Amino acid sequence: MLFLFQIYLHLCYYTSPAEQRWIVRILFIVPIYAFDSWLSLLFFHDMYYIYFDSVRNWYEAFVIYNFLSLCYEYLGGESNIMAEIRGKPIKSSFLYGTCCLSGKTYTIGILRFCKQATLQFCAVKPLMSVITLILQPFGKYSDGDFRPDSGYLYITIIYNISITLALYGLVLFYFATKELLSPYEPVWKFCTIKSVIFLSFWQGKLISFNILCHTYSCKPSHYTHLLSAGTVSAGYQNFLICIEMFFASLALRCAFPHTVYMTGFQTDGYGRTVTMQSISSSLKVKFLKYILMAEIIVLL
Repeated sequence: MLFLFQIYLHLCYYTSPAEQRWIVRILFIVPIYAFDSWLSLLFFHDMYYIYFDSVRNWYEAFVIYNFLSLCYEYLGGESNIMAEIRGKPIKSSFLYGTCCLSGKTYTIGILRFCKQATLQFCAVKPLMSVITLILQPFGKYSDGDFRPDSGYLYITIIYNISITLALYGLVLFYFATKELLSPYEPVWKFCTIKSVIFLSFWQGKLISFNILCHTYSCKPSHYTHLLSAGTVSAGYQNFLICIEMFFASLALRCAFPHTVYMTGFQTDGYGRTVTMQSISSSLKVKFLKYILMAEIIVLL
């Protein structure tokens, strides 16, 4: 209920639609993750959970797109960002992975590399999800199956490359714009989004690997004949996500507070002028509120 209330508050104080539309979409990751994981556990037949997890995978890509768009909105778009950072020397930092860029300056090429490196994840994630759904009925995909003749190995490798590249793109973008983003407290936002999406992926792979090793090292039991190691690991992953989403909702509440938009229609939380909303915009907000209230009633 915390995440629904947080979304509702943003809609109540919808004073900066250009920013808050991205924030509301990001906040929806909690109910979608939690509900999707709950459905996966509810219909926990062998491999059925893959269809529910696909929805979660698609929304992960959507959240990354919205988060990057929000950062660009904070900074006034690509042209404004480039005007601020163009010609600035890139500091060599092992932490941010800029050691190989020592002596260079920020250019439009580097900024667009950050954007492309991040957004490629938005294409790869849904594509791999669709391929998984195609391979699964033919017996060519099984979670936790690292054999060369299984699609799981290759999809996992592609996922890891894509996630690593997207993470590097986001970190490099933050390193280039951290002074500009400082009024918006970007560190907590970056850490929260990256934790929910990227760490949950590696958590799932670690669970799969541990259960697979345990299965090979122990004598087969009646239970292992009923469910594959990958299915068991997916069950653990979905169970943990259901619990972790409570803490994620608290973290997102702190990362994207509605209080910065409570100062009225004249200015937002950062001192910028905000115009009055049109009648159509007000009706749109009211419509979104009614939808949110209906979802709360259904969940109750």
